[in-house]
Amino acid sequence: MRPSMDYIPVLVLCFSLLLILETVTAIDTINTTQSIRDGQTLISADGTYVLGFFKPGKSKSRYLGIWFGKISVVTAVWVANRETPLNDSSGVLRLTNKGSLVLLNSSGSIIWSSNTSRSPTRNPVAQLLDSGNLVVKEEGDDILENSLWQSFEHPTDTLLPEMKQGWNKITGMDWSLTSWKSPDDPARGHFIDTLSPSGYPEILVIEDSKVKYRSGPWNGLRFSGSNQLKQNPRYTFEFVYNENETFYRYHLVNYSMLWRLVISPEGDLQRFTWVDQIQSWLLFSTANTDNCERYALCGANGICSIHNSPMCDCLYGFVPKIRSDWEATDWSSGCVRRTPLNCSVDGFQKVSGVKLPQTITSWFNKSMNLEECKYMCLKNCSCTAYSNLDIRDGGSGCLLWFGDLVDTRVFSQNEQDIYLRMAASELGNGDGTKVNDKSNTKKMIILSSVLSTGTLLLCLAMVLCIRNRKQRRNREVSGGFERNCNSNLRKENLDLPLFDLYTLADATMDFSEDCKLGEGGFGPVYKGTLKDGREIAVKRLSKFSRQGLDEFINEVKHIVELQHRNLVKLLGCCIERDEKMLVYEFLSNKSLDFFIFG
Repeated sequence: MRPSMDYIPVLVLCFSLLLILETVTAIDTINTTQSIRDGQTLISADGTYVLGFFKPGKSKSRYLGIWFGKISVVTAVWVANRETPLNDSSGVLRLTNKGSLVLLNSSGSIIWSSNTSRSPTRNPVAQLLDSGNLVVKEEGDDILENSLWQSFEHPTDTLLPEMKQGWNKITGMDWSLTSWKSPDDPARGHFIDTLSPSGYPEILVIEDSKVKYRSGPWNGLRFSGSNQLKQNPRYTFEFVYNENETFYRYHLVNYSMLWRLVISPEGDLQRFTWVDQIQSWLLFSTANTDNCERYALCGANGICSIHNSPMCDCLYGFVPKIRSDWEATDWSSGCVRRTPLNCSVDGFQKVSGVKLPQTITSWFNKSMNLEECKYMCLKNCSCTAYSNLDIRDGGSGCLLWFGDLVDTRVFSQNEQDIYLRMAASELGNGDGTKVNDKSNTKKMIILSSVLSTGTLLLCLAMVLCIRNRKQRRNREVSGGFERNCNSNLRKENLDLPLFDLYTLADATMDFSEDCKLGEGGFGPVYKGTLKDGREIAVKRLSKFSRQGLDEFINEVKHIVELQHRNLVKLLGCCIERDEKMLVYEFLSNKSLDFFIFG
């Protein structure tokens, strides 16, 4: 009898090990007999995402949510009970026999439910996928379209890769993002990021029912007002418009990267990527890049250009509606036509390089060419402008506007054109369909010739004078700026060499597109080769970004500090005229462009 007693400690030890193993084994799926309590989690198969209970920021409330699992910073991407927080750690998540997820509080009351509308034919299960999507499905059915419910169709403030932003025309489901109230409160805030359901779709940020930001319509490559969002080796875009659904989403080329798009509590659309080297999220791009992004800043029929001062002007053929307001830099009243339209004799004026106007009252056709589009606009007296719907391969499709043209801006690097309807007298004998007043045209030609002859010599003299003065001022400003930068660098104990603009231009073949590695939220990066054979990467800060000298010095200081962590070596900087650039060593075996752009 005694020998058998010796096995008891061994059995106890084995049983304990089994309990521990069951506790620590990560699971990604639960069925109707299982639950998730506060302190327990579901973990996606590859460990990228975690479902469980968390406490945001300084809040004392508990929420059921999904966050990134492999990083040191808890970053929630989805919240179930954002409007009904738990006051303690008594929350329990269960799956009902009808396939609904329910969240219970300490009294057993349901405070959140997925409200699954379709009953399963077999046993339902809930699974957290490697994409971060929590799905309820019939056991054994891995076809996503057959899911009973999925969190991707009920987003909160974050858009992940493969998530759709738009709407389902069959079910009426709206895939929009809604900001948090604050970093500590995931309840619905004041801002909504949505794909507009009227006219030709475009992304809108709406604050309490008023549009704050507009992306411009999709042009085949990107949204016409989102010049930063270009196809690149890291991700691709997809825009779908058919009889069943309309949506936009992006796909990662490298799925090991962590990306997210967030509508912040302040209403800014921000794209972040995780950088392992610094264990932090890096802001890749933001919609709020300059003042011209403010919706309808220049009013109806106005156009905004960050290059100009003041930045608002009227579109060609238009004049300020209330001139005194414009002189006081209040452009909200917009512009009106200088010459009224006359349907039978109107023509069109081409305006190039723009963010297209608001499309809420637009009409479109995917099969027309540009000439057919022009004719369609011409025969409708209410049509005020037209453009190609898709700018790829020389252009295709037709987009028509009716009424005022709202929220147009200049994009010097944008290949988008628009054709504005004009009275024939505004065009002379140009692109109008009928121009009968030839005598007025002759008078204008004679008058223009006389004026141009009388002012030609004066203009030449003024140009020479202005150019000499500008060159002298640039030398003075550049010198002062460089001295100021040198002084600030010395104060920060940063002994960095200054490169001159000529050297960097020569190294990058005058900053040619062939040398461009890519482009981030604050400017492009070029690969170059110095005279001594060293390969470099030049980050050229956009002239129209908001970064001033102090911010530039802070960035230099930050990068120098990071060099101690074996990151990319900063060789120096360039401050000349209105140029500010950082010069890195180029390492072909490292993703330098990824670190610089995010």
